[in-house]
Amino acid sequence: MVRADFDRSLEELQTELVGLGEMVESAIIKSMDALERRDLAVAYEVVGEDDLIDEKRFELEEKCIDLIATQQPLAIDLRTLVAVLHIAVELERMGDYAEGIGKICMIIGDDIPVETPKQFPLMAQMGVTMLRRSLKSLVDRDTALANEVWDSDDEVDALYDEVCRQIFLDMGQDPHTIVAATHFLWVAHDLERIADRATNIAERVIFLVTGRFGRYGGHSEAG
Repeated sequence: MVRADFDRSLEELQTELVGLGEMVESAIIKSMDALERRDLAVAYEVVGEDDLIDEKRFELEEKCIDLIATQQPLAIDLRTLVAVLHIAVELERMGDYAEGIGKICMIIGDDIPVETPKQFPLMAQMGVTMLRRSLKSLVDRDTALANEVWDSDDEVDALYDEVCRQIFLDMGQDPHTIVAATHFLWVAHDLERIADRATNIAERVIFLVTGRFGRYGGHSEAG
């Protein structure tokens, strides 16, 4: 494979990875919509479509492994392929969390006696934004944007702590809500983990660009 073809293959992999991210983003949004409206039909869709996310992740892995085996890339090219491998896994796990929320919606049905915690929409919105920005930081090789994603995780963690405290308080005040509240704790966990996975993607971008793990203190190296 000549250099131009190899570069084209890397670009196509990145495009497909972003496409996987869009599938995951859609799953997160749909799962939260299903939960908010108690829409079991949408919840079933989210659960069923998770197989497509899984298939895309494994397809990306196979392409990466094939390029590594046949082209024996070095330096930045190898880091790029390894980054795609890791990020595909992170995205697939985010899809699993969306599927988990869909399953919880199916379990609680439409007769749950308590309202959905008010923090959930913001947590979901922040998680989706972090996902989008982490993938944009990959496309642009932008460590400054990756750092911003990293910093956003603290806000989601704070919301997670807040919603957990509220859920436990509600349990104490009305024992009849314990079963429903327990399910909401799992939703909160899934939303918090979505943000964590987006942060992992940002960390992987920083390593791809700089060769260092962790938050990057230098200037953006986009472009």
